[in-house]
Amino acid sequence: MIRRMIEELPTIRPDTPLLDGVSGGVSKLGGLESRELVRLAEELRHDLLYSVAGTGGHFGAGLGVVELTVALHHVLNTPHDRIVWDVGHQTYPHKILTGRRDRMGTMRQIEGLSGFPKRSESPFDTFGVGHSSTSISAAMGMALAAEKQGIDRKVVAVIGDGAITGGMAFEALAHAGHERPNMLVILNDNQMSIGHNTGGLATYFAKIWASKTYTALREGSKKILGHVRGAWDLAKRTEEHMKGMVAPGTMFEELGWHYIGPLDGHDLPQLVSTLRLMLDLTGPQFLHIRTIKGKGFAPAERDPIGYHAINKLEPAKAAPNTPTPVKPKAPKYQDVFGQWLCDLAAADERVVGITPAMCEGSGMVGYAKQYPGRFYDVAIAEQHSVTLAAGMACDGLKPVLAIYSTFLQRGYDQLIHDVALQNLDVTFAIDRAGLVGQDGPTHHGTFDLSFLRCVPNMVIGVPSDEAQCRKILQSAWLHDGPAAVRYPRGEGTGAALEPDLNTVAVGKAQMIRQGANVAILNFGVLLDQALIAAETLNASVVDMRWVKPLDEQMILSLVEDHDCLITLEENAIAGGAGSAVAEFLAASGVTCAVRQVGIPDHFIAHAGQNECRQLAGLTADDIISIAGSTQPSMTQQAL
Repeated sequence: MIRRMIEELPTIRPDTPLLDGVSGGVSKLGGLESRELVRLAEELRHDLLYSVAGTGGHFGAGLGVVELTVALHHVLNTPHDRIVWDVGHQTYPHKILTGRRDRMGTMRQIEGLSGFPKRSESPFDTFGVGHSSTSISAAMGMALAAEKQGIDRKVVAVIGDGAITGGMAFEALAHAGHERPNMLVILNDNQMSIGHNTGGLATYFAKIWASKTYTALREGSKKILGHVRGAWDLAKRTEEHMKGMVAPGTMFEELGWHYIGPLDGHDLPQLVSTLRLMLDLTGPQFLHIRTIKGKGFAPAERDPIGYHAINKLEPAKAAPNTPTPVKPKAPKYQDVFGQWLCDLAAADERVVGITPAMCEGSGMVGYAKQYPGRFYDVAIAEQHSVTLAAGMACDGLKPVLAIYSTFLQRGYDQLIHDVALQNLDVTFAIDRAGLVGQDGPTHHGTFDLSFLRCVPNMVIGVPSDEAQCRKILQSAWLHDGPAAVRYPRGEGTGAALEPDLNTVAVGKAQMIRQGANVAILNFGVLLDQALIAAETLNASVVDMRWVKPLDEQMILSLVEDHDCLITLEENAIAGGAGSAVAEFLAASGVTCAVRQVGIPDHFIAHAGQNECRQLAGLTADDIISIAGSTQPSMTQQAL
C-alpha cells in the first residue's frame, strides 16, 4: 500500500518556468507580484515532490511550509536578514530557492547536501540545527547582536508546534519577553502536537489583529494611554482577555510577545501582508500560522507521520519468470525493544514506558495501544522525561525510558543528579546509538558510552545482535539501580529471538572465537566485522556485552595468551569502552598493547550507515590494518 502511494510521486522533472528564473537568486522574489508568488509556490511544491522521489528524505514538513518559505524570501533581504529554522526537517524548499536546486539529487548522500541547515553549506543557512527547540534562542542572540552593533537586520525564527513544547523554547520566550529584542517568531502549527481553536471567529479576529488599521490603533492608543497611570495596562489586559476568548495566544501575550493568529499558512498573499506588517513593529512579535503537513500530496496529507520522511523511490522492476525466494527481513532493533517492553509489561505491573516524543521511532506504538495507562509521551522534553522516571522509581514503579542517544545528551544533568546520584531504578533504552547514517552528525549517537561510563552507579550493556539485545534489556531492567542498554538504528542480524524473558549475567563476556596473539574485544554491533578480521588475523574474538561493569577476569585471561588487545566500538574513542579496558589494565599493573578502533576525534559526515562506518574506520579492513601496524595512530599502551 505504501509503495503504491509513493509511486504517485513524479519521476519526471515538472515544468517550472518561474522557479527556473529565481533559483539561486532569491533577491528576484522581491519583484514578483502576488499571483506570480502563488504560481511559484505551486512550482516549488512540484519540484520538491520530484526531488524527494529521487533521493528520499524528510518530506511532509517541507511540503507544509512552501508558502511560508516563499513569503519569507519575498519579504526579507536574505541572507542579510536572518531566518532560523527549528529542527530543519522543513528546509528543503528553502534549499531549492537558495542556490542548491541543482544539488538536491545529492541530498543526505556522502559528500552531498545535508538534510538540515548547515552553516558551512550556504550563507542562507544561518544556524546549524538538527535537535529541537533551539531556534528562538539562536534568533534572539542574532537580534541582540544586530542591536549591539547598530545593524539594521530582520530576524525570524520558524518553530513547529512540536518543537515549541521543548523547555528551551519557553526559556527563550520568557527571556525575550524581558529583553524585548526586535524579532519575529513564527509558530508553524501543523496540528500534530498542540491543541487549537477552530471556526470562523478565530480566523476572523486573527485577520483583524493582522491588519494595518488595528495595528495603528493599538500603537496610537499605547502612546496616548501611556501618559495616563494604569490606563495602558488596563487596555492591554482587556485586549489579552478578548484574544483569549477566541485564540490561543494569551500565554504568549503574558510572556511579553505581541501575538497574531492563527492564520492560514497556505494563504500566501495574507502571509506576505502580515509578515510585512509585523516585521515593521518593534519588540518581540509572535505569528501563529496553521499548515497541513504534506500539503499538496494526498497520501502525505492522510498520513503525516508515515510520510515524515521516505526512502528513495526505486524504479519498479519486472517480475522474473522464476521468482527468487525472498529472504525475510530481520526485525529492527526498535521493534525488538517494543516487543520486549510489551512482554515485560504483561509479566510485571510495575512497568511504565516513557518517551520524549519518539513513540513511533522507538517502537512503542504497540505498547502504547496495549498499555495506555502505563505509557507516557512527554513531548520534546528530554530533561523532564529523565526526572519523571526518577520520581516514579522513588515510589515503587520500574520505569523504562526509551530515548535516542543523541537526545539523551540533553538530559545528562538529570541522569547524573536525579537518577544516578540517588541510585534509582531506571532503565534507559538508548536507541540510534552509534552512526545513524543520512541524518548525519546531529543525530549520530557516538558519545553515550563516554558520558555514561564516568557516572557512578551506572550499568551499561552493549548487545551485539537483536537476541542479545532482548536478553541484556531484561538483565538491565532486573538490575536494582540505573542501567542503560544501547542499540543501533536499523535491522538486526537475523539472530533467533527467544520468546521467554531470559537474561545474561551482568558484567560477563562471551568468547566467540579462540585464536592466538591478537584478541578483538567487541563492544556492540560490529561483531561481524570483528569475526571477518579474525579470520585473516587468526585472532580471538570476545563479545564483551557490557561496558560497565567490565568482565575483568576475561580481560586478564586474554592478556595471558595474547600480545595485543584490539577494542572495537561504535562510539568515540575518547573515554569509550576501549579507554575502560586500557584504564583497567593500567590500574592492575598489567602491561599489554591496547589498540582502539572507534570513532576518531571529529564529527562523521552524513552518508549511508555503512558508508559512515567506512568513513570512521570501523570495518574489518581497518581492524586488520591496525593489528598489523607497528605504530598505529589510535593506540594506547597500558603502563
